[in-house]
Amino acid sequence: MGEQDVKRSVKPADMRRFTRQIIQDVRALEHMLREGMVESGIRRIGAEQELFLVDDRSQPAPVVEELLALNDDPRLVTELTRFNVEVNLNPYDFEGDCLRRMEAQLDEALDMVRSLAGRVGAYPVMAGILPTVHLSDLRIENMAPMPRYRELNDVIMGLKEGKSQYQIRGTDELFFEHDNILVEGCNTSFQTHFQVSPGEFPHLYNIAQLVAAPVLAAATNSPTLFGKRLWKETRIALFQQAIDTRSSNLYLRDMSPRVHFGSGWVDESVTEIYKEDIARFRVIMTTDFDDPFEELRKGNAPRLSALQLHNGTVYRWNRACYGISGGKPHLRIENRILPAGPSVIDEVANAAFWFGVVSGLSSRITDVRPLLDFDEAKSNFVAAARLGLGSQLAWVDGNRWPAPDLILRELLPVAREGLEASGIDGADIDRYLGVMDERVGSRMTGSQWQLTSLARMKKRPSTRSERLDALVAAMRNRQAEGLPGHKWALAELEEGPEISRLPGSRVEQFMTTDLFTVHEDEAVEFVAVLMDWRHIRHVLVEDRRHRLVGLVPHRRLIRYLAEREASPGDARDVTVKDIMIADPVSVSPETTTMEAIKLMREKSIGALPVVREGQLVGMVTEADFARIAGKILDQTFASGPGTQ
Repeated sequence: MGEQDVKRSVKPADMRRFTRQIIQDVRALEHMLREGMVESGIRRIGAEQELFLVDDRSQPAPVVEELLALNDDPRLVTELTRFNVEVNLNPYDFEGDCLRRMEAQLDEALDMVRSLAGRVGAYPVMAGILPTVHLSDLRIENMAPMPRYRELNDVIMGLKEGKSQYQIRGTDELFFEHDNILVEGCNTSFQTHFQVSPGEFPHLYNIAQLVAAPVLAAATNSPTLFGKRLWKETRIALFQQAIDTRSSNLYLRDMSPRVHFGSGWVDESVTEIYKEDIARFRVIMTTDFDDPFEELRKGNAPRLSALQLHNGTVYRWNRACYGISGGKPHLRIENRILPAGPSVIDEVANAAFWFGVVSGLSSRITDVRPLLDFDEAKSNFVAAARLGLGSQLAWVDGNRWPAPDLILRELLPVAREGLEASGIDGADIDRYLGVMDERVGSRMTGSQWQLTSLARMKKRPSTRSERLDALVAAMRNRQAEGLPGHKWALAELEEGPEISRLPGSRVEQFMTTDLFTVHEDEAVEFVAVLMDWRHIRHVLVEDRRHRLVGLVPHRRLIRYLAEREASPGDARDVTVKDIMIADPVSVSPETTTMEAIKLMREKSIGALPVVREGQLVGMVTEADFARIAGKILDQTFASGPGTQ
């Protein structure tokens, strides 16, 4: 979760004081490392499970406060939004049945969340990005009521000096703006922690950086956002852009975003990571702190609150963490790369692969630095995020490997060596690495399952919203069954929520977004051919900044053509502006479906343009609602006699 007792100060003196304290914390850590005061000689593992909460329509359910009010388990905490929740797992020594115990703890925690969520009308879902999340879910009112989140939002948006701009290109393209950091809440992950000794930290951290790409390629589970098919692990691009405070005018400078992979290998100490991030990223929040050297004189392990808070505002994909457990300070590598889901066993398999391959390669490779340029490792990571198992990865042997071949032929055997050398139970090694072997061999990652399911459902009459709703419902159903994702049956449209739950839905869930539009100065004949070629009854008119200016219904075009037929000698150059309805009635994406239907009936209109912040984003028509009404009737009759 990070430090919650935070402050945002605009006083330069406060910021200077806090900066001095961060420097003092680094010096204290260096002192503890020199004196052998940081725990050594043992490895431990842990994890954080982030989850989405959805309602019975597969939509985000902002009920985390109500859920936590029923909870008495300290492992369960808030996340950024009111429709996210996080479970902090208890750590285990890295030996014996630790992986099996991690899986059992995850199952138990998920059952607990299911039970609590059910009492407030919600369900947990594991997904890197929730397919049904909409921009309207990301309004500031849906931010969890924690001081750290509000302060972070105010600071980040203040540094941006305007709205955040997002651009992600994949099979589809997505461009949008947003006025807060809740876009980060579209992401959930399964963050694994690996406690290691200070002396081995630099080498193991470098190995973790090296294997980040193949581990991610095998684990992708975030292929869409707002219905757009983007990267195989879209979380990576989305999170970076959500927290990016750089100015586009500084394109000539080598500036790093606050979410980043790193800029080079670690040479000698964990403090190199902290020092680089302190040098590159300004202090943006402060907290109360103790003098670390005074704590050391008292015989206490210092919290290093200033350093930890600053570290919590810089988001490396592999993060260095300082902590205290049982009164002893320790160091951990936090892997933030892995997405949540698709199932509990998939997550533990991903973790086992990562723990094993980091341990195994650290024994095989004495120093990765001369074997692969750091920029190659960084490029590998981006390629894996974009293409998943379709990526080609540079490796320490000088070759460029297809990701599946590298994983199956090279890294899974290394992971087995690492787990065996750590004393992990043989049956558990077979179980979890077997899941990885089958998933990579079949190429059916969580992302591929989602994309294949959507493609198959698209072959049947359906809207994008119906397909996404059914996808989330299927994910929820499959996760309850407990099978790994590569063995899941594809999602079916019939698994989607009943359309009779219409009263709580919004226009954005039913609107058409693939629009064919014209400008007001274009020829009327162009409208006619558009209606003919595309089989549509309403053509929207927009200006060159995509602002709605008019609407041409089919009836109005027919009337114009009839009048022209009656006056064959009339050779006027008629434009769209001459026949369109100017400034038509429109709604926002957040408008409820029932409000939209009521408005169409009151105004006797057959189509409603949908406008967001002045720009045209979609349209709903009477045909859309007629189809919905037909489904309601079908479901009512299918329920049997006596159904109201």
